[in-house]
Amino acid sequence: MQKYFLAIVPEGEFQEQITGLKLEIRDRFQAKYALKSPAHITVKMPFVYNEAKEEKLIEKLSGFVGEYDPITVKVSGVRTFGERVIYLNVEAGQELFDFQKALNSFCKRELNLVNELSDRNFHPHMTIAFKDIKNSQFQNMLQFSTEMNIDGKLEVSHIMLLKRIETTWKCSKKLKLGESF
Repeated sequence: MQKYFLAIVPEGEFQEQITGLKLEIRDRFQAKYALKSPAHITVKMPFVYNEAKEEKLIEKLSGFVGEYDPITVKVSGVRTFGERVIYLNVEAGQELFDFQKALNSFCKRELNLVNELSDRNFHPHMTIAFKDIKNSQFQNMLQFSTEMNIDGKLEVSHIMLLKRIETTWKCSKKLKLGESF
């Protein structure tokens, strides 16, 4: 059995910019947990699946994802979930919310996956620090992240299947939107 999740993973310069911010946070504030995965917007929370059936998983997910057109989202501003998570805010249209809801229904129906609470209360965001944030550093980390002023518009043409390899999440398979079989 293996752990997977599905996410929007920006590529190129925008990914590099967010990774750079996470590295600065690690170096300045000793918070490194967010570096265990590439910058992403989770659309299906982590789940366990039989790795021997990974190709079948990819085939089913590709068929589903291919039925949807590309989506545009805007990343703008820094927000928090209490004093435990710092993230980049994602402004998404209804099409992302509809896609995520349909994806979770598909995963439950076709893959027998459990709908996690976070799947049902979808709040698109890009985490830049969590778990190892020291209370004494939280406000400084928040201010630093805000001053970095990272924002951008993403044309989402694919969803990424990520796979847990040892202690980190790696991009495993790109599932293209708008390319049904």
